[in-house]
Amino acid sequence: MFTRRTALASGALATAALATPLHALAQGKKDAVTLALALEPPGLDPTAGAASSIAEVTLYNIYETLTKINPDGSVSPLLAESWEVSPDLKTYTFRLRKGVTFHNGEPLNAAAVKFSFDRARGDKSTNKDKRSFANLSTQAVDEYTVVVLNKDIDPDLLFVLGQATAIIVEPKSAATNATKPVGTGPYKLAGWSRGASITLAAWPGWRQPSSIRIRRATFRFIPDAAAQVAALLAGDVDAFPRVTPRSMAQFKNNPRFQVVVSGSRAKTILAINNARKPLNDVRVRRAIAAAIDRKAIIQGAADGLGVPIGSHYVPGAFGYVDTTGINPHDVEKAKRLLAEAGVKTPLTLTMTLPPAPYARQGGELIASQLAKVGIVAKLQNVEWAQWLSGTYGNKNYDLTLISHVEPFDLGNFAKPDYYWGYHSEQFDALYEKIQNAARPADRARLLGDAQRLLAEDAVHAFLYQPQWVTVAHKQLRGLWKDMPVFVNDLSALHWA
Repeated sequence: MFTRRTALASGALATAALATPLHALAQGKKDAVTLALALEPPGLDPTAGAASSIAEVTLYNIYETLTKINPDGSVSPLLAESWEVSPDLKTYTFRLRKGVTFHNGEPLNAAAVKFSFDRARGDKSTNKDKRSFANLSTQAVDEYTVVVLNKDIDPDLLFVLGQATAIIVEPKSAATNATKPVGTGPYKLAGWSRGASITLAAWPGWRQPSSIRIRRATFRFIPDAAAQVAALLAGDVDAFPRVTPRSMAQFKNNPRFQVVVSGSRAKTILAINNARKPLNDVRVRRAIAAAIDRKAIIQGAADGLGVPIGSHYVPGAFGYVDTTGINPHDVEKAKRLLAEAGVKTPLTLTMTLPPAPYARQGGELIASQLAKVGIVAKLQNVEWAQWLSGTYGNKNYDLTLISHVEPFDLGNFAKPDYYWGYHSEQFDALYEKIQNAARPADRARLLGDAQRLLAEDAVHAFLYQPQWVTVAHKQLRGLWKDMPVFVNDLSALHWA
């Protein structure tokens, strides 16, 4: 368990009958829903890009995985009916559901699972979890039995195999999934109006069609915070998962709505390009961390909905240790560290900000705090496509404010080509030990060591664990209480 935009338009219509809003008619059928997202996915293949918005539309809706992650972080069977784990914790034998087909009529079988995992680890793979799949080898024992062998011990593998990067794809259609997605899920793509919305329709060929109560779902893309509020108040949107937090107060006491505050495993950080001078000097990175008041950032950028963190790990996760005291807010210390590093102030750095409100709002606050120690942060606002290509892809940045939402991503610090530019033989060795620790007590101790090392190296200015806010119509049921992963599970939704 975890601790934890549409402009408003109105117009008079000629008759009383026509005055009934379309959304009310949709709700009257009790089988349609309109959700809103701040970001539009760049494509519909979650194995081909790092944007979490892809999974928000497709995971468990269009595509399915061997296992399914539940709101409380537990894992249950999905395409795999059951599994067995070997005593050495490295061999997993999965028994697949029989009679499952893809949207194009092809059968789900062991060969499709092997193809999916081999594709994820292949030379041409752009899967953001390629490194994890590189450790796996997959064998199709018979039509409905798959054996997955892991080079390392990974107690979280069943969780990992429930994430969007582990979807099972149909071999003949896999190459076109970004625009023509084919999966085994309860919904198919019904339409995509670029820049506006994506519509999914229930697929009658799904194995349990009678259990699907939402027959049609539309995802609208509304990045502007004011427009998000307007869309909800107008009734144009039935639910807005992960809405901008500062809008929450307007809905808490409104009887038309429910407000759900969810825990997460996300880490909001001021990421630092460790490969650039003078940011390759740990004293400079520590100065940046010391200049920042985490609690002020939480209040200003997240409306108080966050918990301070000192490393790339969050309260409630296995092996968590509190590292917030390693780089506390200390303006004078930050100034001394810059002087020790021989940095002449003012030091000018570029801070790249993606469009999410937490980044734009938080960036201004952080720039103000950095200015107090002699660092001039030039704010550079970019769209998500620019962030993914320029910042994440080409590593063209000094600082960037970003939330990493993956639950188990400490391994990114051991990736030599990751966009942070962080290289530490000590961390690499430590992470390898974590991957091979069979005893939970040993793993917890090593995870603590890893968190402390990242904090001491001040790889980033680690800020807070965010809490996500969902505002929805009060009669909509089945919303996730907590969000260990970014998912909008349509099959769980229904109208009261």
